[in-house]
Amino acid sequence: MTLHADTPAPARPGPRRPAGDGGRGRSTGRLRAGLSRFDLRATPYLLVSPYFLLFTVFGVFPLGYTLWVSLHDWELAGDKTFIGIGNYVSLVTDEAFWNAVLNTLGMFLISTVPQLVLSLLLANALNKRLRGRLLFRVGVLLPLITSVVAVAVVFTQLYGRDYGMINWFLGLFGVDAINWQNEKWSSWIAISTMIDWRWTGYNSIILLAAMQTIPKDLYEAASIDGASARRQFWRITIPMLRPTIVFTVFVSTIGGLTLFTEPVMFEGNPTMSGGTTGQYQTVAMFVVKQAFRDFDFGYAAAAAWLLFALILLGTLVNHSLTRRIGGTT
Repeated sequence: MTLHADTPAPARPGPRRPAGDGGRGRSTGRLRAGLSRFDLRATPYLLVSPYFLLFTVFGVFPLGYTLWVSLHDWELAGDKTFIGIGNYVSLVTDEAFWNAVLNTLGMFLISTVPQLVLSLLLANALNKRLRGRLLFRVGVLLPLITSVVAVAVVFTQLYGRDYGMINWFLGLFGVDAINWQNEKWSSWIAISTMIDWRWTGYNSIILLAAMQTIPKDLYEAASIDGASARRQFWRITIPMLRPTIVFTVFVSTIGGLTLFTEPVMFEGNPTMSGGTTGQYQTVAMFVVKQAFRDFDFGYAAAAAWLLFALILLGTLVNHSLTRRIGGTT
């Protein structure tokens, strides 16, 4: 047969596809889609799971175990008898426990309120144009990196009864020497100044970092409108710092209600009694004394849970106060 020039050549048959290959391709596509969805949805949980595993092991489990211990008459080498809420009932009527609560709240108020006010004023000063302000900003963090033991030794010497610099200075105004460790109010003041000296710079750096995120246009517009620096501070800086102030208040509340290191070092001995009459014994010291001095772990665990409840209550009270900053009700 003769083919004309314009007649198309017959198409060559392509390779024959094996039977069922189309189904295999669809299965592969579904598998890839499923893996893609799994990667999109499950990978974030896998990445954050180490934190939650560690929190469960070192956070949730100790909390649950401490709660279980608090329901027992649990001694170190004795029997472990289930007594229900007996430890909590005993704590409610324990004068030593309530004395520790009073001391903790007293030192918390004396130290935390001035600390936050000073931190805010210091951060505002460091936010100005100053010569060598980097040096000043680094300097406010020096107390934080100083050894707590060294701080306690220095402050104990400052508040010494016979040769302390504080009593020497007060003596210039005719004030008799004060035995700072013997009275409740004097020991509270001494320990509170130690806390303020150590943590004021830390809070001021946090507030300073937040201040530097406030747009400068707000201050320029306020200056054009004739607002003074003080009015700008109260009308612009404080409302814009509200989230950071709430954070510092919460952190200071937790730290103040779990106060332990400063009063222990101020006492100068490991008895955890907080003075001869417990005049500056905190709840944390009370817990350690019951557990590792009297070996009553059930009673100490119950006190720790009541301290946890006290922290929650203090945080809620501070939240109700700080949420009003900036006109929020």
